[in-house]
Amino acid sequence: MNGYRDLRVALLGCGSVGAQTARLILEHGEELASRIGARLTLAGIAVRDVHAQRDVELPQELFTTDAERLVQGADIVIELMGGIEPARSLILQALQGGADVVTANKALIAAHGRELADAAEQVGAQLSYEAAVAAAIPILRPLRESLAGDHITRVLGIVNGSTNYILDRMDRFGDSAEDAMRVASELGYLEADPTLDVEGYDAAQKATILASIAFHTEVPVDAVHREGISGITLTQIEAAKHAGYVIKLLAIAERITSSDGVAGISARVYPALIRRDHPLAAVYGGKNAVFVEAEAAGELMFYGAGAGGAETASAVLGDLVSAARRHVVGGPGIAGSLHAELPILPVGEVNTAYQVMLDVHDQPGVLAGIAGILAEHGVSAASVEQAIVEGEADRATLVIGTHVAREADLAAMVDALRASEMVFAVTSVLRLEGNE
Repeated sequence: MNGYRDLRVALLGCGSVGAQTARLILEHGEELASRIGARLTLAGIAVRDVHAQRDVELPQELFTTDAERLVQGADIVIELMGGIEPARSLILQALQGGADVVTANKALIAAHGRELADAAEQVGAQLSYEAAVAAAIPILRPLRESLAGDHITRVLGIVNGSTNYILDRMDRFGDSAEDAMRVASELGYLEADPTLDVEGYDAAQKATILASIAFHTEVPVDAVHREGISGITLTQIEAAKHAGYVIKLLAIAERITSSDGVAGISARVYPALIRRDHPLAAVYGGKNAVFVEAEAAGELMFYGAGAGGAETASAVLGDLVSAARRHVVGGPGIAGSLHAELPILPVGEVNTAYQVMLDVHDQPGVLAGIAGILAEHGVSAASVEQAIVEGEADRATLVIGTHVAREADLAAMVDALRASEMVFAVTSVLRLEGNE
């Protein structure tokens, strides 16, 4: 490798992803140097405990607890610590010192991505975070670069492998939600705080990143409408299967026009029904997939591992090689555009369809009365299925599929159904997505 210049790489964090990243840099140094035209020198690894057991055996002399000193003088900083602080301060320090930064920190990018991007742009540094969404799946770079000249209309994806694993077990094996969660936890799919996964917080952070890049607009995470899967039951799974659907937790970002003609974007996360012939329906287990719709390119799908140490490290290494190549050939870092400043519209302005399950009185006039409630709110039924409740002579279950309507009108319809004397209970409300 004689003749190559050295690029100093500082690694912050050595969990599963960090350990695999360090291993790949050390083991494939010669191959990486030939691709880059420069030698990557791992200057050190900042950790809280230098003696902690790691997933990979690494040279002990690389470990340090002094992250700030390690960042000083680095050409490229890889942040894999997670959390907001001290990661944010260390990344700002690195960028202000002219270093490029690679991170997999979705929470940080979702909350402070604009601040960090501005800091990078001010000094011509590069901020990359491919691994922050869908691990090994290359999705952010295609959105930012390959589709930069196209007009993206919608991004629809399964971006949380843990919830996909749970819903998939319920659908394919008939597990209860509790059993599926237990297995997911035993396999290490769930975060230490499982609500981050099952209540949709993780997916919402990724939806923020996808929406911001796809539509060149800053999308705060608190602007993402979020619902999790904790309320999904086996009854709903079976009803979906009977109707030809599968339930998936989806992150959706799309261009929409409000009822008063304002063009903007919607970002949302919720469990939804997908037809079984849709490509996303065949995403099983802990896999992730992102479906992109663009004006010229048409429909594209990116599929693969959404988690895992080695898998996520692959995306980190891709960003590392890109940043290192910039040092070799020169020029400022490639900055993402967040200057379209499209308005973020409320979920009520979205056009979608509902499947509603009702527990109703089984008597003449009920169907007509419910049809009247739908009509009052400008909603029409696409399908109605009725079944008698076993052991209850005066009760029946209705499953109503609606045509596409405005979310606010559909929600008002559901509220009216709940208030109706004809209805014992609204037992399930799910949206239909990707079914055009």
